[in-house]
Amino acid sequence: MYIGLISDTHCSFPDDVRKFLEPVDVIWHAGDFGNLDTLRDIATFKPLTGVFGNCDPYDVRNFAKYTQLIECEGKRILMMHIGGFPGRYDYKAFQLINAHRPDIFVCGHSHILRVINDTKYNMLTINPGACGHQGFHNVRTAIRFHIDNSDIHDMEVGEWPRL
Repeated sequence: MYIGLISDTHCSFPDDVRKFLEPVDVIWHAGDFGNLDTLRDIATFKPLTGVFGNCDPYDVRNFAKYTQLIECEGKRILMMHIGGFPGRYDYKAFQLINAHRPDIFVCGHSHILRVINDTKYNMLTINPGACGHQGFHNVRTAIRFHIDNSDIHDMEVGEWPRL
């Protein structure tokens, strides 16, 4: 499975991000779509699994869940918008990590790209940063990677200036 991972689009799905995600099989979105039109635009482009974020209106929350627990190629993935990172997990994320023991924890919210191996929980924590134009970030980012037979490989980061 070839996965494209984005977050914090905040009402835009820019052409440069779309081009970067063209070869992927699915898109995972870690919240803050911004509006229902953006969610629908992404879902029309590729199969979409996403969670809503703190900035998402109620119509987005009717289509996206608060959390997603995904099984993919032998890996268990937990996704939510506000999650934190190893040693500084959000309280709700901490509870869900302990309850589900995922292999991969995906979150957004911070607008900071992070890929960290959490040795305490034996999981990979991934935050793709923000690919939308709104926010304090200077660089827009997205990630794509493969999961094959429980092996995560060929992770790539796309970077673009925030206009």
